[in-house]
Parts: sequence; C-alpha cells; structure tokens
Amino acid sequence: MRKICASLVVVIALSGCGQAWNDPYPVADAGRNILYTAFTDRPKHLDPAQSYAEDEITFTGQIYEPPLQYHYLKRPYELIPATVEQVPVPRFYDVAGRELPHDAPVERIAESVYELKLKPGIRFQPHPAFALDSHGQPEILAKNEIAKRQTMADFTKVGTRELTADDYIYQIKRLAHPRLHSPIFGMMADKIVGLKTLGDSLQKVAKDKPANEWLDLDAYPLSGVEKVDALTWRIRIKGKYPQFLYWLAMPFFAPVPREVDRFFSQPGMAEKNLTLDWWPVGTGPFMLSENDPNRRMVLSRNPNFHGQTYPCEGEPGDRAAGLLDDCGKPLPFLDQAIFTREKEAIPYWNKFLQGYYDASGISSDSFDQAVRVNVGGDVALSDEMRDKGIRLLTSVKSSTFYMGFNMLDPVIGGLSPRATKLRQAISIAIDQEEYISIFQNGRGIAAQSPLPPGIFGFEAGEQGIDSTVYDWVDGKPKRKPVEVAKKLVAEAGYPNGRDEKTGEPLVVNLDTTGGGMGEKSRLDWLTRQFAKIDVQLVVRSTDFNRFQDKIRKGNVQLYYFGWNADYPDPENFFFLLDGNESKVAKGGENASNYANPEFDRLFLRMKNMDNTPERLGIVRQMNRILHHDAPWVFGLHPKSYTLSHRWLKNRKPSDVGNNTLKYQRIDSADRAAARREWNSPVLWPLGLGLLVLVLAIIPAVVGYRRRERRAALK
Repeated sequence: MRKICASLVVVIALSGCGQAWNDPYPVADAGRNILYTAFTDRPKHLDPAQSYAEDEITFTGQIYEPPLQYHYLKRPYELIPATVEQVPVPRFYDVAGRELPHDAPVERIAESVYELKLKPGIRFQPHPAFALDSHGQPEILAKNEIAKRQTMADFTKVGTRELTADDYIYQIKRLAHPRLHSPIFGMMADKIVGLKTLGDSLQKVAKDKPANEWLDLDAYPLSGVEKVDALTWRIRIKGKYPQFLYWLAMPFFAPVPREVDRFFSQPGMAEKNLTLDWWPVGTGPFMLSENDPNRRMVLSRNPNFHGQTYPCEGEPGDRAAGLLDDCGKPLPFLDQAIFTREKEAIPYWNKFLQGYYDASGISSDSFDQAVRVNVGGDVALSDEMRDKGIRLLTSVKSSTFYMGFNMLDPVIGGLSPRATKLRQAISIAIDQEEYISIFQNGRGIAAQSPLPPGIFGFEAGEQGIDSTVYDWVDGKPKRKPVEVAKKLVAEAGYPNGRDEKTGEPLVVNLDTTGGGMGEKSRLDWLTRQFAKIDVQLVVRSTDFNRFQDKIRKGNVQLYYFGWNADYPDPENFFFLLDGNESKVAKGGENASNYANPEFDRLFLRMKNMDNTPERLGIVRQMNRILHHDAPWVFGLHPKSYTLSHRWLKNRKPSDVGNNTLKYQRIDSADRAAARREWNSPVLWPLGLGLLVLVLAIIPAVVGYRRRERRAALK
C-alpha cells in the first residue's frame, strides 16, 4: 500500500514539472536559441562544386558564402554584396582588347570582365585544415594518426585564416575537376575564358593518377581568372552574359581553400566519410557540427562570422508584418538549427502541432486541418491553427509546370495552321483552374506564359494573359468556351474528332513515367479533358530511363515537364523554347524541339539585355508568338504554403535566396510556454487506474492479513 501511495505522489509531482513528458529534446536545451525543423530527403552532395539539389542547398546555403546574395526582403529579387564590397559592373572589350562603352552593341562585345574585391577581415570557420605545424605550415597528419580519428570531433587542433581571392579562384578551378563532375561545368566552360582548356588538361592528368590522389589545382593555370591582389580577382566571360551575376550568388562560386581540399585528400579520410562532400567548410553564419543524414543534421553558429546586420528596407507590408523589427541587429540570431529526418508526413505534422518543430509545410493529408478554402478560392487558416497563433505564409514559386508538344511530330508538331490550331484547341480544353482546384488543393495559379511571378516580364493583368486561351472578363481572365476549341479542331481537319479525309478518329499519345499516389485519377481527368473536344488520349507509361531516351530521340507526342528558376531572369525560362536548345538536334533543354525563327531572333536579342522598358517590349512580343504557336500547354505556377509558429520571427518565403536561416529568430520563452500548455499530461486516467487498482487490492490485502492473524493464533 505504501508503494501505491508513493506512486500517486510521484504522478502528482511530475505533473508540476516544467518540461512536457513527451518533449523529444534534452532538458539542457530548453530555453536555448535553437530552431527545430525537419527534412525528408537526405542530401547527396555538400561539396559546392557538385551540389545542385534543393534539399542540399538548405545546408550549403548557410555554410558557404559566394560573392553575392539576394536581399532578404525586397521583391522583385535584388542582388546585393555578400563577401565583396559591391556588386561588380562588367567592363566590355572587343576582339582587339579595346574597352567598349557600357551600351555597346552585343555583337561588338568579345569579352566581359568582372572585377570582384573582398571585404577585409572575413575569416573561415574553425577547422583542423587550418591548424599549423611548428613551421607555420598546414599540418599534415601521419597515416597512423588519421587512423585514430573517426569523426571531425576527433581533430581537436583547429585554426582559421582570412578569406582571400585565391580561395574563390581555387573553387572556380574545381568546377573543371574531372572527378567532381560539376553539373554546371559544361555551361560554364562555354562562358568562362579558359575553363574548357583547364578541364581538358585536368582530364589528361587525372588519367595517370590514382583515383584517391590529390590534384593540386594551383599547379594548373586558368587564363580567364586573374588574381589582382590578395583580396581582388577578375573573371573574363565570353561575349556579354549579364546573367553571370546571378551565378555569383550560388554556392558553385563560393570559396574553397586549397588547404581544405588538401586536408580531405589525405589517405584514409574518404573511407570514414571525412570528405568535403560530407563536411563542408565555409565563412557563412553556420557550420555543420553534426551530420547523420539518416537521423539528424545540426548547424551551429560560426564564431568567426563577420558583421552582417538585419536589413532595414523591404517591400510594402513588411513593416506591418514585423519583418523590420530587427533592423540593424547583428546576424545570425540563432545558436543552432537542428534538422531531424522525418520519413512520414503524419509524425512530422503532429510534432509541429505539439510545438516541437517551429515550421512546417502542408501535406495533402493535413491540408483540410490546416486551412480553409472559401468559394472564391481565397485561403485562410483553420480555427485550430489560428487559436495556436500559427501563421500561414504563401508565395507563388518561381517554377513552371507545363505539357509540351513535340514539334517534330507529324500530327501535332510544326508551325502549319492545321497543327497550330490543334495545339491551340488542346490548350483551351485542358482546364488548368479545375486541375489546380482538384489536385493541388488550390495551391497554384494558371500559367499564361513560361514566366512565373517575380520574374522580369511577368505581367498580371490583361496585358499578360494568353489571349489564345483566355478572354478578359470582369477584370479577370476567363478560359474560352469548349465550343471555341471544338471549332479549332474542325478547322484543323478533324470535325467531331475524326480526320476529314480518312474518317479515322484523332488519337494523341501522352508519354509519362507513371506511378505515384493519385496518378490514375489525374490521368483519368486528363483523358476527359481531351474527350471534351472529341480527341482520344492514350497514356503510355514507361520507366524514367526509357522516358528520357524517348525525349532525347523525339519519339513522343505529348509529355509533362517542369522547370524551377536557377535565377530570376526571363532568359532562364525562355531558353527552354530556343531553337538552338533543341533536344533532338542540339541535345539542349528544348524538349519540345520548338523552332520559330522570329522567336529565336528576339530571344538572342533579349537574353543579354538589362531590365529596361525595351526588354519588356521584346518579352511581350515573345509571349505573343508563344501564345499563337502553342508549343506548350501552359500549366501552372505552384503556390508554396508554409506554416510557422508565432515564436518564429522574420520568416519570409524566397525562391532564389538560399542563405535565409541567418535572418530568422526564435522567441524561446514563448515557445517553452506553448509547449507546456499544448503538451500538459492528462493525469486523471492514470490516477483513476491507480485508484481502481487500490480498490481491487484492498480486499486481498485485508483477507491476507486475516489469514495471517488466524495462523498466528493457532
């Protein structure tokens, strides 16, 4: 009985404890300035020469610092300095090496030269690669010493040094390293003077060296990149390529010191995952302190981070939203960011509702619980979310999803009136608004061109609509009636969906990789869209490799693709329809093999222009051509819906900025109070159960004692 009573006392005492019983984090971390979030897909590469995926830049964007970055708050996106003193303005030269004026015609420009000058005093994170021996040289460990180390924490001797121009030059050379297979080498080899030549040289050298032997890139010159002084370097670009500035805001152009490359190339390192691809080293606000991609990854504050401050300007509405409250304060605000891997959506969602994750996306399983969509399509938080103080952040992503026509196909391809009208009819018939409502939970807007919002040249109003597909009615676009589409099909030579000459039904084929939850429902819906204009759709599912092969060879009629912006410029979308990028003829990214001489001429002129009214006029012309030719069924630009708790401050969606963690702040006291409130243990069932147990035990105890007394009397 005494034990039972003691148990009841313990239960009551625990109910008064400050930390919730189900808290997954250590008691010692309670109240600390730590951001808790989750990731679903493990990153494959953290080496800036190799990494290109969205789940990877979540980490590399916080660790590495390329020369430029995007302003956190301003829209449209604006490039600002990161480690350099100012955004470089290119100088132009002709073939004879004579400098040209800034407004020189593109055809006269042989080279563009970008000069970058670092801010002094920027230092790398503490790292053993910078540890020095007694002679002041980088310490090289003996093989038996390396054998004693299993993790980075085993290297107790660390150092640092100042960032220099050499570190940026070394990384540009790494793009040409044949063993790294940088995804942008081919493109940059066509832009940076001498990079292709360097790649050819390194390819030959690597053949004669063992696979794990270090290649000292300082021994191989790169003619197009010149060191001016310790903090200054120049990059020579072929012709005029204004989009190069955007690349200077990507981790591909972040610094990698020679001694870090050398450190990780020591024998025995790779076998223990002690590589730059696993343990990145940078000058950014955070450093990777724990890397277990199957369980969790931890970013910790870089003690050497240089003095950046929170911005004091933004766009209209930012001040009212509290996004300027931390104006001028030093960055970063967080001590750590802990990323826990969640493979299932429901546990992820439940932990967010309990306050154990500070932000969350919205999966289809939890959409109805999180938001409400009214009749007009407006989205608002559910009462449950509002009562918790949860905020909904929405933004239209800089992405385009579309259905492409193969313009080489004899039925739906080419620029003849017959094929063009057929493509126009299909574009009208596929009701993108209905698709977004049914399959996207309203998370998207119907595309009017390849350009999503936030990209120069996108226009929201009547000026920007696809007039082939839409009419402007009562201040908004309205899809043309199906009757218009059926009339176009008849004019194309297929009245009632049959060839007017042979009487055969019109059948078109969609190639897809198939699979995925809800795929059958989507394809059934699409089949019905074609049936509205009496066209039979045949879906041909295949595996991914076979699908890619068919796209490369042009053996498709219809296909679905999407594109996420590499940088916020119309060139990054229109090039997908440039005739010089034809997939079949050139091996480029134009999977529709679309070729219109007038569009190609305008693209060539537009792509190297600054954002001026003249450039906007050309973009409008290009869109009108695409609206008429209809090489794509313009699909949708997806909307991003993110939920964040009230204690997570300064959070603003950004599709191209990737170093956003340094701006975010946690009110840890508010979070701790909410966690206690939302996770208070419900004790009465336990107490009731113990009471029932006591009542059940008492008769047995009383009977036992009676028997004991009788036995004693005998």
